[in-house]
Amino acid sequence: MIHDGHCHVASTDFIPRAFLTDVAAAMHRGLSAVTTAPPLATLVERYVAQHQDHHADRLVAEMDAAGVATAVLLVPDFGLVMSTPLSLAEMARRHHGIRTRHPGRFRVYLGADPRRGETGAREFADLVDRYGFEGMKLYPPCGYSPSDRALYPYYEECRARSMPVFVHTGPTGRSLSFNPAHPLLVDQAARDFPDLVFVLGHGGVSHVDVTSYLALHRRNVYLDTGGFAGSPGTGWPQRLNQLFRLGVNHKIIFGTDWPLNQLTGGLPRLLAEVCDGSEVFAGVSRGDRDLLLGGNLLRVVAPADRPARAGAGP
Repeated sequence: MIHDGHCHVASTDFIPRAFLTDVAAAMHRGLSAVTTAPPLATLVERYVAQHQDHHADRLVAEMDAAGVATAVLLVPDFGLVMSTPLSLAEMARRHHGIRTRHPGRFRVYLGADPRRGETGAREFADLVDRYGFEGMKLYPPCGYSPSDRALYPYYEECRARSMPVFVHTGPTGRSLSFNPAHPLLVDQAARDFPDLVFVLGHGGVSHVDVTSYLALHRRNVYLDTGGFAGSPGTGWPQRLNQLFRLGVNHKIIFGTDWPLNQLTGGLPRLLAEVCDGSEVFAGVSRGDRDLLLGGNLLRVVAPADRPARAGAGP
C-alpha cells in the first residue's frame, strides 16, 4: 500500500499563474537546448490547461489506478509575493471541501508565511483546527528562512498539535530566490524544536549530501523524494536506488509531487516503474521498502482522523 507524501491539487485556483509560468519557462529552456521548442506562451497555456482539476477528481482517479491509498496535499502560501486567486482562508475551505468529496484519501498541510506575524499564526491555528488539517507547508523561496524567529509562534502551534512542518528545499521558479531554500537553514529551527518533525521537501533530489546527513544526525529531520522523476542527470530509477542505499531509509518519505509527473505519464505509469521495475528497490530490504512507501509518513503525520470543527462547511 502506497501513501504519497507530496502532492498538490492541479488547479489554477490554488497555484498562481506566475508560478506556472516559471515552471513552463524552465521546460522551455530545457527543450530549447535539445530541439526546437514551442513558443513559451504555448507551453504556458498547455501547462495552465493541465491545472483545471479543481476538485482533485483526476488525482483520485490516478491514485486508484496506481494503488495509492492516501496522499498529502500541500497548500503553499504564495500570497505575499505573487497574485493569488484566493485567500489562504478560502484555499483552506476549498481543500476541506475536497476532503469531504473524497473521504479518507487526503491529508492537508496548510501554508504559512512568517511575515504575516502573530495574527497570521493565530489564523493558521484557527484554520487547522476548523478543518482538522494535519501539517504546515513552508515555501522559503518566497523570501524567508525556515529558522526565522518569526516562524516560532507557528512552530509552537504545530508542536501543540503534533503536526509536521514540510519545508521546500532546493531549486524553484525563476522569479523566486534559491538562497533561503538551502536545507541547512532548517537546522537551527530543528535544534530549537527537537520534538517537532521537519520534512525537507525535495531533499531526496537536491542537496542530497546535506539532507541525508541532517536526517541521519537530527532525530526530528526527514527528507522526501518529491520531484524525483523530473530530476536531471542520471535516470531517476538509478538516482532513487542510490538514495535508498545511503542508510537513512527510516527517515525518507516517498512523494511524487503530482501533478509534476503528468509530464512523465502520470501516477500509474510512474509508480509501476517504482514498484515493479528492476532498479528502484534493487538491494533494498522488504522492510525498508514498506517504510519508504508509507510507513515513515504514517509515523510522522498527525492522526488522519482528526475531525474538523463542528459546523465547518465545505
